[in-house]
Amino acid sequence: MPIKDLPTDARPREKLLSRGPQALSDAELLAIVLRTGIKGKGVLQLAQELISPLPAEPPAASACLVQEPCAASRAGFGGISGLLRASSGDLRRVKGLGPAKRAELMAVLELSRRAMAEQLGERAVFDSPQTVKQYLMLNLSGKTHEVFAVLFLDSQHRLIAMEEMFQGTLTQTSVYPREVVKRALHHHAAALVLAHNHPSGNTQPSQADVQLTRTLASAVALVDVRVLDHLVIAPGQALSMAEEGLM
Repeated sequence: MPIKDLPTDARPREKLLSRGPQALSDAELLAIVLRTGIKGKGVLQLAQELISPLPAEPPAASACLVQEPCAASRAGFGGISGLLRASSGDLRRVKGLGPAKRAELMAVLELSRRAMAEQLGERAVFDSPQTVKQYLMLNLSGKTHEVFAVLFLDSQHRLIAMEEMFQGTLTQTSVYPREVVKRALHHHAAALVLAHNHPSGNTQPSQADVQLTRTLASAVALVDVRVLDHLVIAPGQALSMAEEGLM
């Protein structure tokens, strides 16, 4: 049903202003960001489709067109968090998401990242471990290749900066301890949180991950910097190696 046909107090924007954002469903909040639907589909329906569960099985590659690869299969991103993790390419493949709507969604994602970074910069990261995980998931879980990132912390364990330092298959030969040490000194960091993503979706650290963590911890210890944790990020989940007793 088009929004204009809804009673005034049931329209998302009016409902938000009169009753507060907590009164709205995920689809209603998303509809406010999208503002308009597309031909034959109202904005509420479009919003609901975008956050609907992921397809059980993706279509075969042969069924996808080269120019518009499997647009229909990307209609649902599995909830708000899945939508916010989507890349620009993922969004481009959804029919009805033109440049303006894609830009609005990506702006919301960036605002979420920056809001969390501000929180982590104002208090010790381990006062809010869930925020750390959410921040890293927003930054890393949507990537289709492995990325190694470092959170640089001050002496009170507040966030100074996050840097994506290495990409590709992450091994001890592709992650250079001296570069991590150089950046730690540049930021005058007192501690680090390491993080990398597993695009496969499995957050279980490999033995190579454990060994890499120990190597980096030993390297930065020479300049009086501590490694507090190493998080493995996958879509919708994060594992703390410190919590698992792997450090």
